[in-house]
Amino acid sequence: MPFRSILVPLEESDILPSVLHTALVFAKRYESYIEGLCIRPTLAGAVAVGFEGGAAALSGTEEQFEQEQRARAERLHAEFDAFKKANNIPDPEFGVAKLCAKWVEDEASGIGVFGQRARVFDLTVVGRPMPGSMTPAMNTLETVLFESGRPILVAPPTPPTTIGRNIVIGWNGGTETARAIALGKFLLREAEKVTVLAVEGGMVPGPSAEDVITNLRRDAVEAELKVIPGRRSAAEAGKIILEQAYELGADLVIKGGYTQSRLRQMIFGGATAAILANAEVPVLMAH
Repeated sequence: MPFRSILVPLEESDILPSVLHTALVFAKRYESYIEGLCIRPTLAGAVAVGFEGGAAALSGTEEQFEQEQRARAERLHAEFDAFKKANNIPDPEFGVAKLCAKWVEDEASGIGVFGQRARVFDLTVVGRPMPGSMTPAMNTLETVLFESGRPILVAPPTPPTTIGRNIVIGWNGGTETARAIALGKFLLREAEKVTVLAVEGGMVPGPSAEDVITNLRRDAVEAELKVIPGRRSAAEAGKIILEQAYELGADLVIKGGYTQSRLRQMIFGGATAAILANAEVPVLMAH
């Protein structure tokens, strides 16, 4: 099913323009509705979940915190409106299916609302977390990935011009990547080129890459196989997936998110962590 509804959790970051334009690539293709969701957290909720500015607000008053969050929401609203105007995106019309966008603002105790809201959208687009003071939050990405039950698209720092013409599937045999493939099946049917990539040493018990290709062909998806031999760690496998994606000229990587636990990846590294730290192309993920 095409991505007819797209959620964009709005956060102040240097790559927010890329996040919005990444969402727009699909929205133009499928005449989608884009919802820009801004959360204004309560002080208690911000401190509890580590929302940006929450810890700093402990030294101030609740009123000061609320003023800062209102100012932040106003800045995001202005940027979202400028994005709509620059791309001639209209407001939604009831009962009319076409490219449109809407600003939604909500006061909440924390970012869990992003994951909850995403459950009724076909896709959520989030920015790739990057080192720096103005960067998308990793906990926003993980909240949507783990709590929505829907796919997410991780936007790279530079806006892509195309998405899904040349797709690399980073197959590791796991449930999460199988789900990502299923949720992105229509993209695979539309693609001009699909490569199923298996990195030895980065696999878990499960079907082989050859099995994936056989079943994709049953669903009218022609795919090529590429196997990278040699024993490697999961983190190395993630970097190799990206290297191969660039070498193959891919404009989209499909990969499951966190086959290993988040805690294990924080300690030992993992393919998901490596991809989220380095991807320069959009990545479609599911858990």
